[in-house]
Amino acid sequence: MSGAGVYLYPWDAAGDPGCAERIAGLGVDRVLLAAAYHTVRALTPAHPNHKVVTADHSAVYYQPDRARWSGREVQPAVATWAPGSFHHGARALRDAGLKVYAWTVLTHNQRLGTIHPEISVVNAFGDRYPWALCAANPQVREYAATLAAEVAELPEVDGLELESCGWYGFEHLHAHDKTGASALPPQARELLSLCFCTSCEAEYSHAGIAPKWLRHQVQAALEPVFAGSTDAFDEATAATLEAELAAVHAVREAAADGFRAEVISAVREARADFPILLHTHPDRRRLGANPGADPSKLFAQSVGPVLQCWGSIDEGTTVVSGVAQQAPEGVPVVASLLAVANMGGRVDSLADDAVRLRDAGATELHFYHAGLATGADLRAIRSATTAWNATK
Repeated sequence: MSGAGVYLYPWDAAGDPGCAERIAGLGVDRVLLAAAYHTVRALTPAHPNHKVVTADHSAVYYQPDRARWSGREVQPAVATWAPGSFHHGARALRDAGLKVYAWTVLTHNQRLGTIHPEISVVNAFGDRYPWALCAANPQVREYAATLAAEVAELPEVDGLELESCGWYGFEHLHAHDKTGASALPPQARELLSLCFCTSCEAEYSHAGIAPKWLRHQVQAALEPVFAGSTDAFDEATAATLEAELAAVHAVREAAADGFRAEVISAVREARADFPILLHTHPDRRRLGANPGADPSKLFAQSVGPVLQCWGSIDEGTTVVSGVAQQAPEGVPVVASLLAVANMGGRVDSLADDAVRLRDAGATELHFYHAGLATGADLRAIRSATTAWNATK
């Protein structure tokens, strides 16, 4: 069996002459290498020259084609802390016989949401989320499609893996987060993620939904939560809200579908048969790095879903199995496992989890994250790839 890969940041590979050989020795055949990424501070335990990298804003790690971006107000920034590192890292990895998929983050972009606040998500109270670009905004759609097509055309890449290709909202926490988001009920987090920017309000109005009425409904539902009510979302309230917001969710799902379609179309125009993977979840109302999408629509576009299985392995296998049953021949179903113990990864059961996901129908397995991993984590990945590649 094949199709095992690991995530890396470009600074993990660039400048480390032993990285490519170390990764190849894990038994994987591909690397998901970040080409465009959000703000992050990351450990680099195995790198000989540095141990902590601070990426202080969202950026790209390749050299963009400025002619392509000429005249566009919303443009990517080049990472000054690791300029050109994607090119150097990708070449070294490919020289070691590994495939390189460009891992590309789209609507999670703190820098662009700060510079261009008008393209970011706005909640019902008028608060902007600069880390979250609005998937309904025409400028965001143009930016994401242009970025994805440009990355697909890089000569060092064998495929594309898209993250946050859809709605981004309140979760996937912000730097030095002080919201206590995990303590809020799921319904509250969802309501705090509804967008009321100019583009979204126009979409609501077009669908016959009065934005002012909708704001009031959302605010009224959330105020008891902020007041500390423990039954703010009792069964009756939740059912009423669900009925009232059904049309809103339909508008948002249509916008997300349109966003993805534009991105995928731009990539296909750049490279017709290029492999495309997309971080997602079959629950269409999921938000964040793995926004929800109808698997059948992804499969119709020959896009392989990447399903994050970082929580309960029982839940992970259930999700993978449900999606795999819909998959046509030749389109991958990818399961992602967290393989860093210090981040909560189940490294002791990593091999068993890999086998369970394979048996549930996953055709590819990605481990997060070989650059952040300790020696013990890397050994766990090697054991898991051995189990993954074993004959059923």
